[in-house]
Amino acid sequence: MTVPAAPSTEGDGQPSALELERRRYRRGRAVRSAGISAASTLLLVGVVVALVVTSPGWPRVRATFLDWDKAVESFPAVVDGLWLNIRVMLACGVVIAVLGLTLAVMRTVRGPVAFPLRLFATAYVDLFRGLPLLLVIFVLGFGAPALRLSGLPSSALFWGACALVLSYSAYVAEVFRAGIESVHPSQRAAARSLGLSYGQTMRHVVLPQAVRRVVPPLMNDLVSLQKDSGLIAVLGVIDAIRAAQIETALDFNFTPYVVAGALFVCLTIPMARLTDHVARKQGFHGAGGML
Repeated sequence: MTVPAAPSTEGDGQPSALELERRRYRRGRAVRSAGISAASTLLLVGVVVALVVTSPGWPRVRATFLDWDKAVESFPAVVDGLWLNIRVMLACGVVIAVLGLTLAVMRTVRGPVAFPLRLFATAYVDLFRGLPLLLVIFVLGFGAPALRLSGLPSSALFWGACALVLSYSAYVAEVFRAGIESVHPSQRAAARSLGLSYGQTMRHVVLPQAVRRVVPPLMNDLVSLQKDSGLIAVLGVIDAIRAAQIETALDFNFTPYVVAGALFVCLTIPMARLTDHVARKQGFHGAGGML
């Protein structure tokens, strides 16, 4: 069907017959697309469910991983652990944002005098982006308390959070650096020509634009941090995963792990949709843009 030509309006401001026809056509196409999408999705889900429930081991899997009574019994303990994950994510997120922005500014500062700052920031980012997060958690969680540093806690929770901060701040610093370098040099030159110092130019001209441009990838990193906060369970901290492990050890029923996973997903999906919403508001429309 050929799309009608450009719309026209009547003299009284009401949509023309041609415009109404175009709207009916678009509604019809939208309804048709939604129907096809729903049918194909239901068909795919039905095939997957049929394959799973008719498999020889399904009764054993259902009893081991999907026991409703066990889920209800373990839910309070897993929720208590999840509250710890949320607190760790929020506290670490603030520290990571501050440290990441500081490292990004250090990497972008100009002049030979600032070379040690650039060298330190570059080495920091290279080191902690190269090290696996789980390895950093093990080293800090088991090694740092043995140093018995005065004035610092020796709890596994503290050092696990430090490992998250060190690793994620390296990634976030690169995100901030990309935002800073995306600001056109002419804006720096214009600010300096108006008499602003380097610091004033960064604070009033560059950083506001840079931060605005990288909000969507920063929120994506926050979603990843929320999931990776569960890794501190390897240090013995009773978060959601560790609580599920304790409940599982009572009767070797793995349903608490499914409960913990479902709760993490319930947290992640709203944050992911919020990230998409912010990205659209910032003008991110995917590789194809609005074409």
